[in-house]
Amino acid sequence: MSSVLRFMGRTAVVTGGAGGIGQEVCAAFAAQGAAVAVVDISREAVDAAVASLKADGAQVRGFVVDVRDAAAVAAMMASVHDELGGPHLLVTLAGGSLGTPRDLPDITPEDVDLVIDVNVKGTLYCVQAAVPFMADAGGGAIVTTSSIGGRQPSPVTGLPYATSKAAVVGLTKRLAREVGPRGIRVNAIAPGLFLTGRLQGMYDAMPERERREVLDAIPLDRFPAIREVVDPILFLSSDEASYITGIVLDVNGGRFMPS
Repeated sequence: MSSVLRFMGRTAVVTGGAGGIGQEVCAAFAAQGAAVAVVDISREAVDAAVASLKADGAQVRGFVVDVRDAAAVAAMMASVHDELGGPHLLVTLAGGSLGTPRDLPDITPEDVDLVIDVNVKGTLYCVQAAVPFMADAGGGAIVTTSSIGGRQPSPVTGLPYATSKAAVVGLTKRLAREVGPRGIRVNAIAPGLFLTGRLQGMYDAMPERERREVLDAIPLDRFPAIREVVDPILFLSSDEASYITGIVLDVNGGRFMPS
């Protein structure tokens, strides 16, 4: 347990919380005093994540929810409030390219709907359900997930993903303006290439020349460790970022440097 319990007395909801990055975010929140709601679509994955967190002494609950279902998201957030309090913090990690093709000729309408529905609508439904509870609690913090792929062209991911992650930036800024007067901060994290799960497979399948181009484009000349996106998420969620809202924090080793 961290000696810096900066989230003591707060409840954090993490969608995609049973994934590679999500589990690390949940564990970090718990280590710093938060009660944690692990939200994901797989019962098996949620149960495993909850068991691991409980073994470390965390106060945690698991929720199996498809974030595309607005009613299910609203019911989940009400259950979090009843069982854990709050919620005071929300991190929307659920999403990704979701197994859809990269190249334009291969993309179907179903691929577009899936990626937009999870990445954009899912984010919107989660913040819509969380904001009333945060406002009642006197404020809170939301961290959405964009991507370097929504900030500049990516050789790894396709058009639906890029479109959805760019949309998350607009959602974040508009939401920050709307809920700021209620003491709720909203920021986005835009990670670079974190090689977890399917993305590792996609990268490994690329020709050597393309893989080298990806690495050469990163000024730090290396891929990141998971903690290097976890720590910025916790920073934006914490009181250390109490006067920061409406920003996109790019975490990409310098590959994309906005002016």
